[in-house]
Amino acid sequence: MKIELHEITIREVSENYVDNAEEGVVGYGGKLNIRPKYQREFVYDEKKRNAVIDTIVKGFPLNVMYWVKNDDGTYEVLDGQQRTISFCQYINGDFSVNSRGFGNLTRTEQIQILDYKVLVYFCEGNDREKLDWFKIINIAGEKLTDQELRNATYTGTWLTSAKSIFSKTNCAAYLLSKNYVNGSAIRQDILETALDWISKGHIEDYMAMHQHDPNTNELWIYFKNVIDWVQLTFPKYRKEMKGINWGELYDQFHAQTYDISKLEEEIAKLMLDDDVTNKRGIYPYVLTRNPKHLNLRAFSESQKRQVYERQQGICPHCVQEHREKTRYEINEMEADHITPWIEGGKTSIDNCQMLCKEHNRRKGEK
Repeated sequence: MKIELHEITIREVSENYVDNAEEGVVGYGGKLNIRPKYQREFVYDEKKRNAVIDTIVKGFPLNVMYWVKNDDGTYEVLDGQQRTISFCQYINGDFSVNSRGFGNLTRTEQIQILDYKVLVYFCEGNDREKLDWFKIINIAGEKLTDQELRNATYTGTWLTSAKSIFSKTNCAAYLLSKNYVNGSAIRQDILETALDWISKGHIEDYMAMHQHDPNTNELWIYFKNVIDWVQLTFPKYRKEMKGINWGELYDQFHAQTYDISKLEEEIAKLMLDDDVTNKRGIYPYVLTRNPKHLNLRAFSESQKRQVYERQQGICPHCVQEHREKTRYEINEMEADHITPWIEGGKTSIDNCQMLCKEHNRRKGEK
């Protein structure tokens, strides 16, 4: 990858600065895409924004920035978007610092800001090289998410379409899924979730494959189908439904038919079960029947000790098999539910037995 360091004045960067909700943010005489459509929205708060201006006014150095050089001679901000928008907005008169806007400064003060030089690396390379480089430089400032890093690499018509649906404040995907998906639309969390679901975890491969598709209809239809299936299968909403990997469950179970009322009855019962410590796991459990999702409460060390003493260290299964060794140290034994939880057994001392590790393992494999 080719990388060159340049000194560029704020005057040059802010030339023909335009901030358009549809087309993004542009500067550098129209040649610099400061906030491409795939990038996140402006996230600096007033304190950070003002700190950028204060740094410039005092002549202190801003952190180095990185631009990607395109084949047509234009550029895109790879790192430094928030700082660039901050000083462009100030020069544009969008805000003031300490009650002084750029237009209220003396001509000397204005020239001092306009002549301030920022250090910019121009980067050229293929998509993979840019992504690797972006990960390396993404170590300071408003740290980018993994999906923002991918967006900076796999630009194109598909991503433009995807961002309009998944990455705007109150976008269609957010309004549809806000009760079921964690994260922020403008930080690309919802887009990342949708991509993770449809790609089975191979997000970069999916984005590379569809980079130049004219739209993102496939992803949007799939995402809607997942959320629709969740709402139809589990019509009673609970806060525990947010953040579950619904895409994986949809892929495995959406073709099956369920008695919705019986599912709800079982979910309500499990919600009241003290042995179920992961209430969010109830939803994948009622579909998969794998108790690992429930994170069932384990016997305490005190309970294990009491039962061990009660049994005098003897494994009852070893006794039944007339083994030569039947007595064990406590660290050679494990606690077991006499009546399994799935059959109604509770994690109580009356339902606990200590087994040697071999027998406990063999029982667990049945």
